[in-house]
Formats: sequence, C-alpha cells, structure tokens
Amino acid sequence: MHDDLKRYLNQQLDLFGDELILSEEVEKVLVDPEKKLAELKRVIESCRKCDLWKTRTNTVFGSGDFNARLAFIGEAPGRDEDLQGKPFVGRAGMLLERLLKTIGIKRDEVFIGNVLKCRPPNNRTPSSFEVSQCEPYLVAQLQLIRPRLIVCLGLTAAKTLLKVEYTLGQFRQNMFKYHGIDVLVTYHPAAVLRNPNLEKFIREDFEKIKRLYSES
Repeated sequence: MHDDLKRYLNQQLDLFGDELILSEEVEKVLVDPEKKLAELKRVIESCRKCDLWKTRTNTVFGSGDFNARLAFIGEAPGRDEDLQGKPFVGRAGMLLERLLKTIGIKRDEVFIGNVLKCRPPNNRTPSSFEVSQCEPYLVAQLQLIRPRLIVCLGLTAAKTLLKVEYTLGQFRQNMFKYHGIDVLVTYHPAAVLRNPNLEKFIREDFEKIKRLYSES
C-alpha cells in the first residue's frame, strides 16, 4: 500500500502541482476517486502538451464504471470518438459490446479508454512524444479506478503499455503487468472487422477474460 500511495502522490504532483487531497484513511489512498477523476478530466480537456490539441474536436477521457474491475485500453480515438468525445462508439465499439455480451458482461460494468486522449490526424499511429505526454493521464486514471485486469486492444496499445517488441501472437500467449495490474492482450475489434478470420481468436481471448474476471 505504501508503494501505491507513493505512486499516487508522484502522479498528483505531475498533474496538479502542489495541491493534494489525501484520504483520512490512508489505506484507501484516495478521498474521493470520482472527484479526482472529474478533476483529471478537466485537466485533460485543457491539455496542450502536444500538438494534437490543434486538430481535435473533443478529448476522449474514457467511459464506463469508474469502480470497474476490468478495463479495456485501445490506442487512440478515431473519427467517431473525436466527434462524440466517447471511446469505441463506431462499428468497433459495437463489436466490443457484442463480445462482452457473449461472456455475460455489460459495457457499463467495465471501463473503456485509450492511451491517447486526442485523435491523431487521419488515425495515424501515435508518435513516441505524444505517448510520453499522454500516458501519465492513463496511469492516473488506472490508479484511481484500480481495475484488477487490463485488456489491451491491439498491437499498438500493447507495445505502448508494455514496452516490449512482441508480435500480437506472442502477446496473446502471455500475461503481463502494468503498474501492478494484470494485463491481457487481444486483437483490436477494428482488426477483426477488417479480417473476420480473426473472430475465433478474439472469442477465445474473451473466454479467457471471462475466467480471469470471475476470479478477480
């Protein structure tokens, strides 16, 4: 718990400066995670740490249950997400919801977000600088939400979080840790839409997610 508190304090100093709100019950680490998430959302909405603020329509903070045991993290918002300010709202989002339904989980029971909070122009791959500026926001979100399991959607999200150069097949065969949280990697729903032959594999992964979720 000491390490959790230390990580939280360092993250707060990076994001909010010297003003910190600490729990009276230190073991809980935070006074009001939902309040801190609201503060974090406001910080992200005004962020200009990289040039993506110049081309975004909306920031995409993430959505779902802010007390979720399960979090899905993608690479970055796409066109629909940028327009609506919500993650996974297009065809990929619909597929994600259907996959969740097959394992008895509702979308509003999980947290869904992206590494980047702004859409890269033309949906290009995020630059290393953009990731370095935006990833601390994701770390802060996860420290506040405290999920038991993270599912990386797609190769770029997996490489960004886990900092290893594996193929997606290699990622799928292993479990990882990200800031102390278990991580599983599967295909991005958009990739499955482009290549329906991948559907059987992502369904296998969701069965694994179901098992791990029930054990968490």
